[in-house]
Amino acid sequence: MTNHDQLDRTTKKEILTGRFITSLFATVIGFFIALFLLFILLIALISAAASSASHKKPLGKAVVLSLDLRAPMLDHSANASLFSPSRASLVQTVRALHAAKNDSKVKGLLIRANGWGMSPEQAEEIRIAIKDFKSSGKFVIAHAQGFEGTTLSGYMAVAPADEVWMQDTTGFSLAGQRAEIEFLGGVFKKFDAKPEFIQFYEYKNAANIYTQDHMTPAHRESMTALLQSIFDSSVAHIAEDRKIKKADTLSFLEDAPHSAEQAKKAGYLDKFGYWMDAKDYAKKKAGKDAKFVDVSAYDIPNAKGPVIAFIGGQGDIVPGGSEDGSNPFTSKVSMGSDTLSEALIKASKDKNVKAILFRVNSPGGSAAASDQIWDAVRKAKKSGKPVVVSMGQYAASGGYYVSAPADKIVAMPTTVTGSIGVLGGLVNVKDTAAKVGYKVEAVNIGGDYSAAYSAFEPWTQATREAMRSSMEDIYVDFTSRVAEGRKLPLKRVREIAKGRVWTGVQAKEIGLVDEIGGFMKALEITKELAKIDKNTTVRLKKFPRERTQMEQIEAMFSASAEASRNLEQMQAITKSPEFQAFLKAQSAVQKSGKVRLRAELPDLK
Repeated sequence: MTNHDQLDRTTKKEILTGRFITSLFATVIGFFIALFLLFILLIALISAAASSASHKKPLGKAVVLSLDLRAPMLDHSANASLFSPSRASLVQTVRALHAAKNDSKVKGLLIRANGWGMSPEQAEEIRIAIKDFKSSGKFVIAHAQGFEGTTLSGYMAVAPADEVWMQDTTGFSLAGQRAEIEFLGGVFKKFDAKPEFIQFYEYKNAANIYTQDHMTPAHRESMTALLQSIFDSSVAHIAEDRKIKKADTLSFLEDAPHSAEQAKKAGYLDKFGYWMDAKDYAKKKAGKDAKFVDVSAYDIPNAKGPVIAFIGGQGDIVPGGSEDGSNPFTSKVSMGSDTLSEALIKASKDKNVKAILFRVNSPGGSAAASDQIWDAVRKAKKSGKPVVVSMGQYAASGGYYVSAPADKIVAMPTTVTGSIGVLGGLVNVKDTAAKVGYKVEAVNIGGDYSAAYSAFEPWTQATREAMRSSMEDIYVDFTSRVAEGRKLPLKRVREIAKGRVWTGVQAKEIGLVDEIGGFMKALEITKELAKIDKNTTVRLKKFPRERTQMEQIEAMFSASAEASRNLEQMQAITKSPEFQAFLKAQSAVQKSGKVRLRAELPDLK
């Protein structure tokens, strides 16, 4: 036997030993992973059973509903999670308060106010629901540890309460509305990155974030008008609910901030006290045996009347399936075109469904996905069933596109809508990469347009013109479909389009919205179009149906695997402003080439 043969046998033995150890290690790891998954499944099933049992408890003889506005809520409910009930939602809260006003066991409502602010539209919907609930003679008490945020929405939501309580050691800082818009143009310039974007037209300001380092005149004009409209609506609501002259409210806000005593003297607060004081006070009003029940746990009676389909879409509009936020391993909420279009078609074919109520809460997203949902809305209408859109916090760009064919569109005064426009492009990082010695070379077979979506190839003039022509076709389709759906002259639509966002109040004035109101108003209009008497109780049937526990488990583990793959990237994130700016630039590059019907909406402060 030669040394070579001996070495070869030794090598083979080492390889086999290594394979055995690797296989054994993988088996052990797999065993523990399987145990972990079984443990998760067991906990999920126990939690689901406990959650179901807790929701079936009888209310008792006297109940005070409780509502905590400090935590963000979804626009409309998702599936119940395997580990907990479904997350609180605006639509469920509004429906629960509407049903509870006629429940003799429910004596009143106790609210923990959001002292830092919330979405203006959500605040308006809560405000209307409180006024509706109060109309039956039940009491409403709201408590805040302080109204220390400067925006008006947190206070506006609870202004109709019979009594607004606050700790007297905190401040009342309401002042107005503010929007801060970030610009990456200067950052890209420092990195030698070159934004290549096309927008239709000057008001489609989402592109400005990448191409500019300041507001353009059109951008500032639309944002100023938007915030002024939201401010005017908020002031009018507060003045009406607190029975204070509007001029006095404006003067009070201009003189912000105020102490608790000053706010009480001016009529914005009724009592001082801590949370437990307010809770004891509410219980005393309801009776010593009264129990507190969270609004999210209040079972809305499932009526046996005529059926109206409820279809909800929230988050970015994306191709494929929707994410509803029920997965414990991800907080994603999206409006999937497959999910929504299938739901609309199924509802239109259901013989028991008299009409469709489509709730839209989206800033837009994919142009192709928006078009798919638009087509399903149009087909649902052709089936002979009325389709009513109820707009949430926003229904802009692609969110308006999918709403345009509806028989009626209902929006709140501060809903952000419109943004009838299109943009697309990318950030070219060829010179940025060269700074660290990173280089990309390509072999291109075919025309120059093959490189249109490359972040490492600058656009040629021909490529830019081709991209522009492609997006212009989408813009023409968008405006034409709005004109058809809204029964407006095409010339008029193109005057109010150009990518500009509007509030619900403004949109009604220019014909983009039919009625001002919240979810219950939209339901009322849906019944009217379906020729159902307004006093008849209807049954809302959700499309698509809620997922089974096994379907949720499958989705949960899929998301868990995705989260594991992204763990290393998440650990690399730092808090430095420079690196955060770089991440935003990177995000812009990753979206390269996608043609979007997307409205970039400001954070209101």
